[in-house]
Amino acid sequence: MAEGDKIVQELLQAGLVQEVYATADWLDEQHVLAATLPAAKVHEVEPQLLKQLSALTTPNRAMALLPIPPAKAKGDLSGTVALALETIQDPGNLGTIIRIADWFGIPQVICSPDCVDAYNPKTVQATMGSIARVQVVEHDIIPLLQQANVPAYAATLQGKNIVEFAPIKEGIILIGNESRGLSQPVIDLCKYRITIPRLGGAESLNAAVATGIICGRLLLN
Repeated sequence: MAEGDKIVQELLQAGLVQEVYATADWLDEQHVLAATLPAAKVHEVEPQLLKQLSALTTPNRAMALLPIPPAKAKGDLSGTVALALETIQDPGNLGTIIRIADWFGIPQVICSPDCVDAYNPKTVQATMGSIARVQVVEHDIIPLLQQANVPAYAATLQGKNIVEFAPIKEGIILIGNESRGLSQPVIDLCKYRITIPRLGGAESLNAAVATGIICGRLLLN
C-alpha cells in the first residue's frame, strides 16, 4: 500500500499500480494518470473513508495498492554498486536508504532477512516513489559476500577515512543495524572498512544519514 500524491503519481507512471482509492478532487487533477488503469480499478472515495483506510495519522488524498514484486536473484554485481543492509529495523531508515540509492543511481538494495519489510507502508512512504526504480532483494549477507566478485566496503566506527578513497565504479557498500552496526563476521568478509570522520561529540550517525554521506563520497567524482 502506498499513500500520497507524489508516490501514487510516480507508481502510476511506472505502471506498477493495481488499484487506486482517491478523493474526487485528486482524480480530477490526475485524470490522465488515473485513466491508465481500467475504470473498475479506480475508486472515488470520501475523505473520511480514506482516513479510515489510511495507515497515516494525517491521510493524503490518494492511496494505491501494488503487487509485491517477485523475489529475484541478486544477479552479477560486477560493474555496478549495490547497497547491502544488515538488520535495519526502522522503516523510515530503510525507505530513506532506498531513496538515497535512487538518487545516486544505485540499482539494487540487498536486505538481510531480518531487516524490516521493504513493503511496509511506512517504508514505502519514506521512499517517496523510489521503490518503483530500485530493486530490493532479500539475501543472507554472509553468503552474498562469500560469492561476490566485487570489493565490499563495511561502514564502521573504526575504519579508514572515506575521504581517502577514490570514487568507485563497482562494489558493495555495507550498512549495519541502527544501534549495533555491522556484525563482526560480516566486517571480516569485507575488503575495506570505512568510516566518516567525526568532528564533534555525537556518538553515532543515523543509518540513512551515514548512507547518504558515504554514497556522496564514494560515488561522486
